[in-house]
Amino acid sequence: MDSQAGGAAARGHSFLHHLAAWGPGLLVMLADTDAGNVVTAAQAGAQWNFRLLPLIFALIPALYLVQELAARLGLFGRAGFGEMIRARFGKTAALLALAGLALAAFGTLVTEFTGVAGVGELYGVSRDISLPATAFALLAVAATGSYRKVEQAALSVGLFEFAFLVVAWKARPHPLAVVRDFFHAPLTDRSFLFLAAAIVGSVFNPWMVFYQQAATARRKIDPEEFSVVRADTAAGAVLTQALTGAVLIAAAAALYTGDKGHSLDSIGQVGEALTAALGRDSGMLVYSLGVLGASFAAAIVASLALSWGVAEVFSARRIDAGAEGAGLFDSRRYMALYVVSVGAAAALVGFSHDLVWLNIATQVGNALLFPLIVGLLIALAAKALAPPLRLRGLRLAVMIFLAASVAVIGVIGAAAAVS
Repeated sequence: MDSQAGGAAARGHSFLHHLAAWGPGLLVMLADTDAGNVVTAAQAGAQWNFRLLPLIFALIPALYLVQELAARLGLFGRAGFGEMIRARFGKTAALLALAGLALAAFGTLVTEFTGVAGVGELYGVSRDISLPATAFALLAVAATGSYRKVEQAALSVGLFEFAFLVVAWKARPHPLAVVRDFFHAPLTDRSFLFLAAAIVGSVFNPWMVFYQQAATARRKIDPEEFSVVRADTAAGAVLTQALTGAVLIAAAAALYTGDKGHSLDSIGQVGEALTAALGRDSGMLVYSLGVLGASFAAAIVASLALSWGVAEVFSARRIDAGAEGAGLFDSRRYMALYVVSVGAAAALVGFSHDLVWLNIATQVGNALLFPLIVGLLIALAAKALAPPLRLRGLRLAVMIFLAASVAVIGVIGAAAAVS
């Protein structure tokens, strides 16, 4: 009897350990499927049909490997990305990484405000109302520290984006059409290359690395659960790219007519992709809730990553000195930075005439930050861990090749816009 009870207790303990290991990977990936991601994928479908769909799915392995390295460093190094860079490469390198994080977090705030403004305008709510209300909500979360419940609620609402999977399924793109578009990609067209760079930037965001490494370290997950952490990350990588691909397919089916593409006129226009399958009112409601939820979740996760990054670079405390959510907005330096960032992002969106272009340009900025953050990540994985856990040999070569390939797409696409 005692042995049975002991076995049940052991199984329960093991289940709780497995459960604790799930979360950071899925959370950071779902938060990445935000307004910027949706608008960029929709623009790709509306303008180029299925020509950029292969790129979205081809990025899954690189996305998984990047985030797996962040999780590996957090789990076995028990330190955040900024803290580990400072310890291994010095404060100058850490400040450089933090600057990249700050730029990316600001860009995410911009795209989330564009999502709010676009959805508000669908229902006749002017930016003069929607933007200050959103800024106030974000600052209220910062002041109260109640980010976890807000994050979970926002992610729950953001799951309405799964409706794009239904629309993509109903669109039933013929595999031959996808293959034909792939082999007829206009690789010399500047706007095509620019949009390819935007897709790279919408997939890889610096705050994702900072967040997943810090969140994994703070959870104090048993190293034996590394396989569960990797499964969590893999599931997130596949899910977010499936959603992004579904948005592209839905937009292509609804907005690409004949052999001619059309640029989006507004963010609200993306909602039209849902109306054929769900009806106009239901489609617009589902789209609005999905974009608002995912946008707010991304804003919270990016803000949390920036807060942790500031603490890691400027504080002597180790990351495992507090609970998972400790130290969110406990720094006056960070709070001042956050208030200015929120206000500036809201103002930029308020005065912008083309929110679609602003979204896409922000994603291209992320693509240009990719080499810096991933370069430091690979260097840490090759040097900072115990020898059996380090990135080396064939795996290191593959990682460098994939990272370099993604970086080249981003840089060439960004350069195409100004050449």
